[in-house]
Amino acid sequence: MNKKLLIFVLAMFAFAIVLTACGSGETVEVTRIVEVTRVVEAEGGDSGAEEVAPAPTGDTLGEVEARGSLRCAGNQSVPGFGYINPDTNNFEGFDIDFCAAIAAAVLGDGTAFEIRPTTANERFPVLQSGEVDVLIRNTTWTVTRDTSLGNNFAPTTFYDGQGMMVRVDSGITELEGLEGGTICVQSGTTTEKNLADVFRARGIEFEPVVFDNADSTREAYDAGQCDGFTTDKSGLVSQQILLAEPEAHVILEETMSKEPLGPLVRHGDDNWFDIVKWTVNCTIQAEELGISSANVDDLLGSDDPVVQNLLGDAGDLGSLLGLSNDFCYQVISQVGNYGEIYDRNLGPDTPFNLARGLNNLWTEGGLLYSPPFR
Repeated sequence: MNKKLLIFVLAMFAFAIVLTACGSGETVEVTRIVEVTRVVEAEGGDSGAEEVAPAPTGDTLGEVEARGSLRCAGNQSVPGFGYINPDTNNFEGFDIDFCAAIAAAVLGDGTAFEIRPTTANERFPVLQSGEVDVLIRNTTWTVTRDTSLGNNFAPTTFYDGQGMMVRVDSGITELEGLEGGTICVQSGTTTEKNLADVFRARGIEFEPVVFDNADSTREAYDAGQCDGFTTDKSGLVSQQILLAEPEAHVILEETMSKEPLGPLVRHGDDNWFDIVKWTVNCTIQAEELGISSANVDDLLGSDDPVVQNLLGDAGDLGSLLGLSNDFCYQVISQVGNYGEIYDRNLGPDTPFNLARGLNNLWTEGGLLYSPPFR
C-alpha cells in the first residue's frame, strides 16, 4: 500500500475511535502519527523523489564518537578568531582553538575536528540541520537566538561590543561625525540592527551599505565605498590588519552595544550542552588555578582536591558527562587554559595585541568565572 495512503487510513481509524469514545463518555488516548517529507533536488535541477527529512538524533556525543571527529561551524575570514592561514592552509584562531578543546575533551584528540566555514546568514540553519555539532563563530548571545532559533549558548568566551572604524584623515572622532554618510555593515548580524537602532536614537541620518560576508564588507570600505565600517570591536581589530594601509584608519572609542560571544548548540540534547559548557569552564578554571599546558603533567597526583577533581585524579565528573574522567586534563595538555588560548591568538605577541579587559578572570577585574568542579 502507498505509504501516504496507509498513514491516511490510520489517521481516519484513530479519528473514528475518538468519535466513538466521545459518544460513550469514555476517554481514549490516541497517538498522533506525523510524517514530514521534503522534496530533494536531483542533479540538473529536476524534482527528485520525496524522502524523510534528516534530523539530529539528540545523541550528539554518540554521533561524534562514531564519526571520530567533531564538526564545528566556524569563520574563515576573521584573523585572530577564525581564518585560514595562507602559509599552512589550516584554520587558526581563538574560536578554532575552542573547537580543538571540545575535540580533546570528547575524543581525547585535539586535532580530531573539522571546520565548516559559514556566512553569518547560514550559520544557524547549518547548526539546526545537524550538519555540524557546535557553532563557534563570533556569535552574539541574544534572547531571540536563544529561544525562537532553538539554540543553547555555552558560557561566553569573549565579551565584546560593537565599534566603528573610520579613516584618520576624515577627522571624525565620534558617531555624529558620520551624519549623512555611508556605513559598510554585514548582513545577518546583530551589528546591522544595532547600527540602525543606535543611529535612530541619536538622530543621525546615514545610508547602510550591506554585504554578505566579512571579506566583502572590509574590501568595500577599503575601496572607499563607505565612510565608516562597523562590526564588533574585536572584528575591527582583526580586519584592520588586512586593509591596504592599516595605519590610515582608526577605531572610534565609543562602544555601541554589548556583544557576548561564545559557542552554541541545538536545543534538545542536554548532555551535549553540558559537555560544551564544561569544556569552556575547564579552560577558565585551569587559568584561575594556575594550571597550563606547561605544568599540567607535574600537577597530576596533586594533594589539592580541587586540582584532583579538575584533572580527573579523583571523582567521576567526566563520567557524569559520558566522557573520560580526565577530559579536562586532555583539554589543558593539548590546547591550553583560557589565557594560553587568548594570548596565542590575540595577545601581546600577535599583530593585534588586544588587551584582555573584560575577558580577564574575575580575580583580575574581568568577567570570566567558572562554577566549581565538584
